[in-house]
Amino acid sequence: VQLVESGGGLAQPGGSLRLSCAGSRASSRTYVMAWFRQAPGTEREAVAGISQNRLSTNYADSVKGRLVISRDNAKNTLYLQMNSLKPEDTALYYCAKGRAGFWISTTNWPSGERYDAWGQGTQVTVSS
Repeated sequence: VQLVESGGGLAQPGGSLRLSCAGSRASSRTYVMAWFRQAPGTEREAVAGISQNRLSTNYADSVKGRLVISRDNAKNTLYLQMNSLKPEDTALYYCAKGRAGFWISTTNWPSGERYDAWGQGTQVTVSS
């Protein structure tokens, strides 16, 4: 499965962006999907995860109430709506596909080892 992110760019503090991640195969809809981010000099951070059927979503505490993960399985596309952006949201954002047999929970979703396909990333910069 190939994953291609888009939608990054420059936004002002308080602004919004919508990231997209297109999967290359229809089977991507049967897996947990997630967004991660990494800023220069920091470790990769799990941002949000979503179950195959869209009923379960999980978020890092730092983004709760501001970022919303969603997916359109008919289009094999994952989204991240980013609102009320802050300078600390500046990072390279990656989408990731969960391994076969991985069922999301509130404790397991942030672990990068549970994902086996990653996009190339899209840069988000929040600055005035």
